[in-house]
Amino acid sequence: MKVGFVGLGRMGSHMARNLVEAGHEVTVYDVRTEAVEVLVELGASGATVAAGVAAGADFVFTSLPGPAEVAELWQGKGGLLAHLEPGAIGIDLSTVDADTSRSVEAEARSQGRRYMDSPVSGGVGGAEAGTLSLMVGGSEDDFEEAFPVLSAIGDPDKIYRCGDIGAGSVTKLVNNLIGMTTNVVIAEAFSMGVKAGVDAKTLFDVVMTSSGSSATLAQWGDSVLKRDFTPGFMLSLGHKDARLALEQATQLDIPMPVTSVGRERLAAALEEGWGEEAAAVVARLQEHDADVVIDGRAEKS
Repeated sequence: MKVGFVGLGRMGSHMARNLVEAGHEVTVYDVRTEAVEVLVELGASGATVAAGVAAGADFVFTSLPGPAEVAELWQGKGGLLAHLEPGAIGIDLSTVDADTSRSVEAEARSQGRRYMDSPVSGGVGGAEAGTLSLMVGGSEDDFEEAFPVLSAIGDPDKIYRCGDIGAGSVTKLVNNLIGMTTNVVIAEAFSMGVKAGVDAKTLFDVVMTSSGSSATLAQWGDSVLKRDFTPGFMLSLGHKDARLALEQATQLDIPMPVTSVGRERLAAALEEGWGEEAAAVVARLQEHDADVVIDGRAEKS
């Protein structure tokens, strides 16, 4: 297959590499020329403009920060939709709101083109290993046609058609909302436990094998407890996703009192300048307020 790929960030670069290694003929573009050069060395072709990835491509992927970037890149006179080959499918891997996905798809349909939303989950590690979960919104026929190329990015057993266009975006917001707000609750619970005298690593080990376990808590083992906030998923993106989820809830007239408080904590952490650190860095707010440090290292400095 001939594949175009725009957006070679920390996850996008791995996804594009996996497409190359799966034997697809891949053309890539990113505003950072050095990111393009790395993929070219691995066997991809480089485009000098975003629209250049669409020439001759059967599928065109984008992996972008948010709704504004997705709309700008895909829509309008110079957008990717205008450059898609007849019969090609555009696939956005970004985490955006359903309205953005539906707007792009409606424009695609008006031009006789096809488009799906397919946000991913699994972090940088999953992107590198090619084991991501994919949450796809689009027609059954388009999903089946795209499945082989999607399988180069994610685990085939974790590629889901969630419904029609926009359903993938909604599913991803549900997933990320749970993860982001869970970070806030874990921080409160662990601050109580540690301040009451229980070792942080002991708390972690016990809860991970008990009913309080979660994928979010598992990530704490390599972040909060080790005092290492190197991002697999940045706080700024988590805050963006919580905002989009709350906007979706408002449209549906759904009360979200707990989520609203969680987002406030994420916003406060963002104001501290921690936006480019791991999302679990929100725990540092609770540590400050509770006057305790959740340190799970054997030798604490």
